[in-house]
Amino acid sequence: METATIAGTRLDYFIVIGYFAGIFTFGALFARFTKSTKDFFFGGQRFSWWLVAFSYVASIVGSYSFIKYSAAGFNYGLSSSMSYLNDWIVMSLLLFGWFPIIYFSRCASVPEYFQKRFDSKTRVVATIMIMVYMLGYIGINLYTMGVAINALLGYDVFWSAVVVAVICALYVAAGGQTSVIMTDLAQGVILLVAGLLLLGLGLHAVGGLDAFWSGLPAGHKLPFASFNEPHSFHFSGIFWQDGVANNIALYMMNQGFILRFLSLKSVKEGKKAFSVLLIVLMPLATLAIANAGWLERSMVTLGILPADTSADRVFVDVAQQVCVPGLFGFVMAALTAALMSTVDTLINAVSAVTVNDIYKPYFKPKAADSHYLKVARIVSLSAAGFGIALVPLFASFKSIYTAHGAFTATVTPPMVVAIVLGAFWKRYTPKAAFWTITGGAAVVALSIAFPVLITPFGHGVDPGGGFKFMRALFGLSAALAIALTVTCFTRPKPYKEIEGLVIGSIRKGMERFKGGKLNETPGKPVTSRIEVVEEIEGVSLADGMLRRLCADEGDMIYLSDKRWWLGGLRSVHTKITGLHSDGDVIRVSSSLAKEGSLLPGRTHKVEKIF
Repeated sequence: METATIAGTRLDYFIVIGYFAGIFTFGALFARFTKSTKDFFFGGQRFSWWLVAFSYVASIVGSYSFIKYSAAGFNYGLSSSMSYLNDWIVMSLLLFGWFPIIYFSRCASVPEYFQKRFDSKTRVVATIMIMVYMLGYIGINLYTMGVAINALLGYDVFWSAVVVAVICALYVAAGGQTSVIMTDLAQGVILLVAGLLLLGLGLHAVGGLDAFWSGLPAGHKLPFASFNEPHSFHFSGIFWQDGVANNIALYMMNQGFILRFLSLKSVKEGKKAFSVLLIVLMPLATLAIANAGWLERSMVTLGILPADTSADRVFVDVAQQVCVPGLFGFVMAALTAALMSTVDTLINAVSAVTVNDIYKPYFKPKAADSHYLKVARIVSLSAAGFGIALVPLFASFKSIYTAHGAFTATVTPPMVVAIVLGAFWKRYTPKAAFWTITGGAAVVALSIAFPVLITPFGHGVDPGGGFKFMRALFGLSAALAIALTVTCFTRPKPYKEIEGLVIGSIRKGMERFKGGKLNETPGKPVTSRIEVVEEIEGVSLADGMLRRLCADEGDMIYLSDKRWWLGGLRSVHTKITGLHSDGDVIRVSSSLAKEGSLLPGRTHKVEKIF
């Protein structure tokens, strides 16, 4: 593939290569916390909201984000922020429906939810669609990273992507979700700091905010794109493809992001994490990833940079213009952080779906957990290989923005409709879900061969290019029509069989999650040192602790190291299995201490879940 003019100095190379080595070592360090498939896929369901929120923003901001939205910002101005500021559309669906449902149902994957909510054949087609979606996402991120490294070092795009894929796959295979979360926490901070630093340096380089603003063309100052033009970036296309189809898919279909929320210690923590992500971190991420495009357009107008620039090189060009050697390497390391934090998430997710929805049910259903953990690690390495194979495909598109938009608009609509109706409409039937996915996918595929089908949904957009985005509305409409029609003529599952899996029955899901009656009497957390006792199972608390917790035997608790900054790294969910009267000491079994990596003699905190 192509090579480019080298942008970095030796110091920049050293910093980027050092970053690769450092993040690999950091991720591998957490392999010792991965002892089971629960740890590998869910991180033991132990983490605090702040840790997951920061790691989540790193996973959302892929390397394609810096390149894609810098290019959009250069071409279209402030309206490029629309794509990252419309996540509110999915907030209520996620917080009050989908997330509690999938958390309490103990589903290891989205296809497993389809098995419980519908039937096995629907699970199969859902598995196929999700695998296509995630492997494609890995491919487009690897391609984008190859483009960035090509600009920085002059290395071939394809082989640059190979190097990044191998590094990500190795530390994910070693530590699973725990390594992903901890590395993404660091990478989330790095990419936000670097992106905002670039904004500050860029404003200084152009002479301040007033000079920057005066350098923007009038159309670039508008917060929203035009309704249906140009065909490559317009309001209606962004809304349906990015705001609706892609956002719902990202938060409710993307197994990688679902695993991240399932790693939280409770649903309450999930609501905190997503609220902070949406209200605070995503607006900051918007500034961090799009500002290079706005800056370069202003610099071109002011004569600081030449006008004959490639849109896909905007981020690298601005970083090179405003950063001294070394600092440029740090900013490019942020681009690397964005890539790795998205790819590692997706590699772990592909592994989860492969093991839980393909290998375990169809090839070896009764193997030991250690066997599944070994398979998960092997699949993690293989997933990176599939992503690499897709790099040439995405390289064939005219721009990264177009490649990403066309991919999500084509793949996501049928699954989005099936997930939303499955969670929020109890009348929705198994046959309807199956045909929503298969029929919807077939109709969308047909629209690729015959674009004229999309014309009634095009909002007047030029068929020559805009249908890459308007295909999302067409796909959503077609899948919804199939869902409603088939549901009207088929029978739903008995309500008893889907309690806990649909809105309105979340409380039943909570009871099944606990395995007993809920105790929602408010109590206060307690702290004390732990003592490992071989003769007991689970955890035994002193009488006084139970009174302060307002808890009883059999209630679910969260036991964690008191040091908040660990974010739940040393913690475990369990039930109260016994009482004692020998002072305020927390007695735990050796197996529980090992599972939660708890340290005897240290002060720990006990919180009642319910």
